[in-house]
Amino acid sequence: MHLEETLIIPDHCAGQRLDQALAQCWPDFSRSRIQGWIKSGDILVDGIAARTRAQVLGGETVALLAEVEEEVSAEPQDIPLDILYEDDAIIVLNKSPDIVVHPAVGNPDGTLVNALLFHDPSLVSVPRAGIVHRLDKQTSGVMVVAKTLGAHRVLVANLAARKIRREYDTVVMGHVVAGGTVDKPIGRHPRDRQRQAVTTMGKPAVTHYRVLQQFGEQTWLRVQLETGRTHQIRVHMAHVRYPVIGDPVYGGRPRLPHRASTALIDILRHFERQALHARFLTLAHPVTGEVMRFEAPLPDDMLELLELLTEHRDRMTYRPAPSDPDPDEAEVIYVRDEN
Repeated sequence: MHLEETLIIPDHCAGQRLDQALAQCWPDFSRSRIQGWIKSGDILVDGIAARTRAQVLGGETVALLAEVEEEVSAEPQDIPLDILYEDDAIIVLNKSPDIVVHPAVGNPDGTLVNALLFHDPSLVSVPRAGIVHRLDKQTSGVMVVAKTLGAHRVLVANLAARKIRREYDTVVMGHVVAGGTVDKPIGRHPRDRQRQAVTTMGKPAVTHYRVLQQFGEQTWLRVQLETGRTHQIRVHMAHVRYPVIGDPVYGGRPRLPHRASTALIDILRHFERQALHARFLTLAHPVTGEVMRFEAPLPDDMLELLELLTEHRDRMTYRPAPSDPDPDEAEVIYVRDEN
């Protein structure tokens, strides 16, 4: 992509190095990228090739003529997107459970990145096509995408500073009595490199959870992340022996409720993905600073699971009120007449 920019160095930047001053004037570009343009001769100051360490006086005319390399090599594909909100800086969408976020081995196309590049071709110049945080394969829910370099840098920084709040709904195996926090480091499994595990050599990871509803051997939880490690919720919940229903990696065998209906047994045995949904996302808009909260409603498969669990719980806890016996069916007591 060809890029042309012209600006006048503000007087308040007097005495600063050129790269420092330009980083303030062009917040959409990182300082390292600006330094690269200076070294390659793509930036002119008053018509002369710039030097990185040169000091500015204020009032200089700066011209940038550069080619911005594409950050993403994936091909655009016409794949439907469920967009919750969009403006000039961000896209907030509800990811379906059947789409992978990034192209990779086994999923070279048909991903969310391919869909985003079709929706907005300019995302080819934004790292990761603007994706700020990812969701696991088969995890559904709300995600934010940055449409500009500046918005991407702000949102990534806010995510690292834990200023973006992410809340998930999940249905787990086990009777969770009360909420809690799992504060355990997560890293690669020592023997299976395709999995994550709680390990002392891992990175810090903190997961908070609270109970929404109990169903005996299953529990509906609301989970909040402080950190964003790979498979974090799935690993942490399995670690405390409440694995996510349907999780093919960390879930284990389903626990079937006593006297469960055929429909409930079937959905517990054959739930086609981990029952995990990114329900809420709260962030400060990268341009305006406005605090915004987005919700992605629960998908149909999780609604069906919760409905069947609720029906079973209500049926098992129902007790008919006592009543007087039918006179026609009452026990007859014979008493011998002594006379």
